[in-house]
Amino acid sequence: MPKIDSFVDEELGVLEDKTEALVLNSKRMERIRKKQTRKAMKVKGSPQGFLSSLPYELVMEIFTLLKPSDLFRLQRTSKPLRNFVISQEARLARAVIKWRYSCLERCFRLPVLLADMDPAIRCILQTPERQEIMTIHKRPYQHVRPPEPTEVCTCLACTMRWSALAVAVDFAHWQEHLDKGEPIPMIPRGKFPEWNQTMIAAHAEIVRKALYSPLWHARLLEVHLDSTTRSISRHAANKGNKRRRFRMTEEDVNSGTDAFLARSGPPSLDIPFHRDNYYLLETFMPNRSWSQDLSRWLYVPAEQHDRDIEFVVMWAERRKRAEQRFNASETLLMFGA
Repeated sequence: MPKIDSFVDEELGVLEDKTEALVLNSKRMERIRKKQTRKAMKVKGSPQGFLSSLPYELVMEIFTLLKPSDLFRLQRTSKPLRNFVISQEARLARAVIKWRYSCLERCFRLPVLLADMDPAIRCILQTPERQEIMTIHKRPYQHVRPPEPTEVCTCLACTMRWSALAVAVDFAHWQEHLDKGEPIPMIPRGKFPEWNQTMIAAHAEIVRKALYSPLWHARLLEVHLDSTTRSISRHAANKGNKRRRFRMTEEDVNSGTDAFLARSGPPSLDIPFHRDNYYLLETFMPNRSWSQDLSRWLYVPAEQHDRDIEFVVMWAERRKRAEQRFNASETLLMFGA
């Protein structure tokens, strides 16, 4: 209410101020009021408003029940949720992987980034002689793009880890063809069609995302679990296939976890060297083998990378000593002549 002022004038008498306040009714003010109303209603009914009233530990427990794909969808709902998931990405991914993909995580470990290694070892790994030795592990695969030696460690363990992750992405790409019984296009040896180069480049980019983002690594494991359950279901439906396979029930599929893969089953140590192997591939679980004595799976330890690096260092030292002996013998021959 505007303040009413009154005073006494000698000639006019008592004067009373009856001026009314101006009403702002322009189009611009109308737009501002509507925007403020929508914003207030959005905040009031939004999920983040509800979650913000819960304790942090309870919110984390709720989010860890989601699949990685659900967490990616959650990021697209609002900026607050996106910022929360990004800030807690490592912890969320670690909890989700531990609960849902404990077996797959040990089979599909991430290669080590070159930036996280000692500079002296980086120089050894990037020497042309070392890269030439690792050629045998890169050229045979037409469905796997080799890792970039300036970005990823190229020790034997990391090279095999990269190949396993790339095969998992490629295997998932062809699941529709395998479910429908459609043939996968085969590539003659020595040929490099453009469509395949584009595809393996896209698959390599997905693996690269997993190297930098724990949530992308979890998403990749989720995709491979889906490929595995679909593959086991296909082979189980083939009554003429009497090969040994994993025991998988409908409850195992609906659980969304890889707990059933901890049971005994056929080994799958070898990497499919050709897409033609996908037709008979039931489970691709590299880096583990079944122990009859212990009645459990034994996994390649995470420390295998460190052991391979020690071997690389010893190889470099032997090569350096050999060069020194060669130079010394050349010097003796020169002076002897």
